[in-house]
Amino acid sequence: MKISYNGWDREYLENKEKYYELFDRTMVKEYEGSTEELENAICDYIGRKYCVSVSSATDALYFSLLSHGVGPGDEVLVTDFSWISTSSCISMAGATPIFCDIDLESYHISLDSIKRMVSNKTKALIYTHLFGNMSDTKEILDFCKENNIAFVEDAAQSLGSTYNGIKAGSIGDCSSYSFNANKVIAGISGGGMFMTDNEEQAEMVKKLRRHGKGKDHEILGYNSKMFVPNADVILFRLQNMEKWQKRRQEIAKIYDEEFSEIVIIQQVDPNVNHNYHKYVIRFEDKETRKRVKNELSASIHYERPLSSNSMYNNIPHRKDDCKNSKLVSDTILSLPIHAWLTEDEINKISDTVTLA
Repeated sequence: MKISYNGWDREYLENKEKYYELFDRTMVKEYEGSTEELENAICDYIGRKYCVSVSSATDALYFSLLSHGVGPGDEVLVTDFSWISTSSCISMAGATPIFCDIDLESYHISLDSIKRMVSNKTKALIYTHLFGNMSDTKEILDFCKENNIAFVEDAAQSLGSTYNGIKAGSIGDCSSYSFNANKVIAGISGGGMFMTDNEEQAEMVKKLRRHGKGKDHEILGYNSKMFVPNADVILFRLQNMEKWQKRRQEIAKIYDEEFSEIVIIQQVDPNVNHNYHKYVIRFEDKETRKRVKNELSASIHYERPLSSNSMYNNIPHRKDDCKNSKLVSDTILSLPIHAWLTEDEINKISDTVTLA
């Protein structure tokens, strides 16, 4: 049985006529498309004053650092367990990534590790809500304020998640969402959103995404505009986000009941409304994980700590003893979880893991 991992192929078939309509509208000369409608919708949803659409969440993170003046000579604290964009944006800005370990329960960056690795060069911290989960960030936020450290919120995976009613993406000095193909809301060509309550930062990112264009080309910028049909697709899919999230939560509850005594599952605070961008489990060894992965065509997020990628052999960085990051990388597996899974597929997934 071949199981669709993200489900967007199935969602497209359900809504093919609507997608034809969106494409036709874009191709008609009289229609002047804009990404502003999507930006306004995200602002209304998240409660941010300013949202700026860009070509990827990687760019949104990179521009977040630039908008805080992060550059050569600065250090940025970051988790050692995430997708590469979370740390590569730091080196792109010319700063030094400082890799911190994670808590084994939540897989989020550890405050204890942050305190060990902070220095007088630390200018920012990138906090990633991993797999759609959230944790109580109050202590880390307070630590950043006390030490004049910018809190850059990487909410790429957590659109729709909340902690005590507070939405992911609304917490940091600035924040970002991703609309990549494996996210809970996907565009047809990725896409990202930079979010802030600071008008000066928002105006800077608007210039950065369009070759530095203001009254003229005022600063060195990039070509990072969002494709208009992409914004249309994202906006359409946002209308169904809560319904799809509810279905993923129903599937996650089934997984929890099946797996709680068999494998290690990510701990979720009872105050969290989890979007289940990913449902991750951990095995005791690599071989069991490999066997289940192959049988289900599942995915590993992530196979190695960020600092162990070979690019960092030649890029300046510092790191804590990130033993938890290494342990999780060696044993974690992401199971298919999306709104279009059939009952037979859910049973197949459950049986495969249970019998592993």
